[in-house]
Amino acid sequence: MSDGGAPRPALYLVDASMYVFRAWHSMPDEFHDAEGWPTNAVHGFARFVLELLERARPQHIAVCFDEALDSCFRNALYPAYKANRDPAPEELRRQFGHCKALCVALGLVVLAHGEYEADDLIGSALAHGRAQGQRGVIVSADKDLSQLLGEFDEQWDYARNQRWRADGVKGRHGVDAHQVADYLALCGDAVDNIPGVPGIGARTAAVLLSHFGSLDALLERIEEVPYLRVRGAASIAAKLRGHREQALLYRRLTTIACDAPLSHDADFARGAPDAALLLSLCDALRFGPMTRRRLHDAAGLPMPAPVPAAAPAIA
Repeated sequence: MSDGGAPRPALYLVDASMYVFRAWHSMPDEFHDAEGWPTNAVHGFARFVLELLERARPQHIAVCFDEALDSCFRNALYPAYKANRDPAPEELRRQFGHCKALCVALGLVVLAHGEYEADDLIGSALAHGRAQGQRGVIVSADKDLSQLLGEFDEQWDYARNQRWRADGVKGRHGVDAHQVADYLALCGDAVDNIPGVPGIGARTAAVLLSHFGSLDALLERIEEVPYLRVRGAASIAAKLRGHREQALLYRRLTTIACDAPLSHDADFARGAPDAALLLSLCDALRFGPMTRRRLHDAAGLPMPAPVPAAAPAIA
């Protein structure tokens, strides 16, 4: 994939929290660490990361975690943002920490911030990578992230092994990539507790954006809405007039920030692994021999020699 010159190097941007939650809900609750805490999410996430590294062999990668669970800048704008979600239990919070540490031990760049979500970190890292001639490979099924896709980028739903580029977004969501934030502002996003404009569903939002191109153009030309061949067009126009400010607020919530401060601002190249940390995690999380070997292989490290059993005391 190139723009006529040399191929652009791929920057893999992983929506880590999605895969941690998926493992938490799908892995059996039979894994525990040395202290008795559950580790099913860590085991599932480790399998995902290992498969990704083995399949894609990324040279540039950033694994992005959500730390802004209730401190995101969006909560200040709209206190009800994601208020429909229960707080993560301590058993899961501990495992998020282990998952981050595991990525660090493997030499992967980890991004997290108290005021910005993983989506914002992915968008900001992508903007940074583009400036250095990289193309993005967003590893996530989240429809919100499709708004970030540019000419050379792609999104990869890893679990379903489906990939799409910007020109494939309309076939999946009914709107173009650059319209996704406007679309969600209009029809709402139940996952994030964003209500949208009353009476405007997904289909109507797609029709409006197809005709006007953007939310801004739609609000500037509301007087044209009653003449559209849309059921209840006059009522839709009235609702847009009455909820103009809410629609603009929701668009601020659904737009991914691409200027979040990044703790890593180089080219996100894989770094040196931390052998001591990896061994410590393998022991603490009670990984089996096969997982230990795969982790050491992925890190390019030799397997440590087993510790010999202590000799029996001589009377």
